[in-house]
Amino acid sequence: MIAAILIQLQGTDNSTHRIIASPFTPHLIDLMSSKKSKKPAGNVIAVNRKARHDYFIEDTFEAGLVLEGWEVKSLRAGNVQLTESYVYIRNSEAWLFGAHFSPLNSASTHVKADPTRTRKLLLHRPELDRLIGAVERKGMALVPLDLHWHKGRAKLSVGMAKGKKQHDKRAASKDRDWQRQKERILKGS
Repeated sequence: MIAAILIQLQGTDNSTHRIIASPFTPHLIDLMSSKKSKKPAGNVIAVNRKARHDYFIEDTFEAGLVLEGWEVKSLRAGNVQLTESYVYIRNSEAWLFGAHFSPLNSASTHVKADPTRTRKLLLHRPELDRLIGAVERKGMALVPLDLHWHKGRAKLSVGMAKGKKQHDKRAASKDRDWQRQKERILKGS
């Protein structure tokens, strides 16, 4: 006979999570109790932590990048910074501006490397149309969230975002501290 455990957790947003576990399926607790993961599938190259602090992320899109050879080598070495970069739309195309790809010393001798050049993003037409509508009509911002590998190709997660006010940032910090404290209490008992 399989012994099953049923636990109910009351969330802050009045949602109830039920966790059913047995000795044969210990991984179910992790799968069912965790909310939607913020991490992308695959290996993470660089993360723009400032984006989630400064913006409410409404929706995310995964875009490909048009890169040169030395940039791919730089990605593999992890020499990328997304902190002050942003995405803008020009002529119905999406572009990544301000991302810093540090060139390797041994990458190329005949190519002049421009670390902060504007890079084209590869998105499907319906995704681009949706982004254009959100930026032009709703006043949303397009923020790069992270760079990661997906099936051997470099991908950029782009967030459709609204800016946070100072009081929103304080409330988010307070909520994050409360969640941390709640986990400590549950772990202790």
